[in-house]
Amino acid sequence: MLRIYDFTGSGNGYKAWLLMSQLGVPFERIERDILRGETRTPEFLKKNPNGRIPTLELEDGTFLFESGAILWYLAEGTTFAPVDRLARASRSTAFWKHFFTKLTPQQEAALPDIMKKGYAALDVMEKHLATRTFFVDERYGLADIALYAYTHVAHEGEFDLSTYPGINAWMARIAAQPGHVSINHKN
Repeated sequence: MLRIYDFTGSGNGYKAWLLMSQLGVPFERIERDILRGETRTPEFLKKNPNGRIPTLELEDGTFLFESGAILWYLAEGTTFAPVDRLARASRSTAFWKHFFTKLTPQQEAALPDIMKKGYAALDVMEKHLATRTFFVDERYGLADIALYAYTHVAHEGEFDLSTYPGINAWMARIAAQPGHVSINHKN
């Protein structure tokens, strides 16, 4: 059975186990508290030398890390992975506000720029979704999972999504997909 080492609330970990859930792939989710240094222990660093989550342990004991690599590994040969090369090419504030009660002066100073960039990204997404159901090839796939992981919790970073009807409709379509699980779901 696959094992995913994750931290509750991590959008990157959520991407991986959302895809596994939707593919019907059995897996065990193992919580590692990044705020307490549980991914910096010698035991965990043997699994993933960069000490980050998510980390996917395969049945043969091989470890994969970085959410993009994990998504591509899981999606290979499924309808989630675009077949066309061109199609394939084509959340920090929420984390801070959700897990820290007080921001550092550096985080406070960076916040306006992060918010500006976040809204710019939402604007691009909204424009794209004005004429499309999903991000690539008019079908639900990896691009949607990767973008959904943080977009659907953007309100936690105090982003106002009320003026983004395309994004809201897209998020509703994703939430309606078979096998969808909440970011707060515990496997």
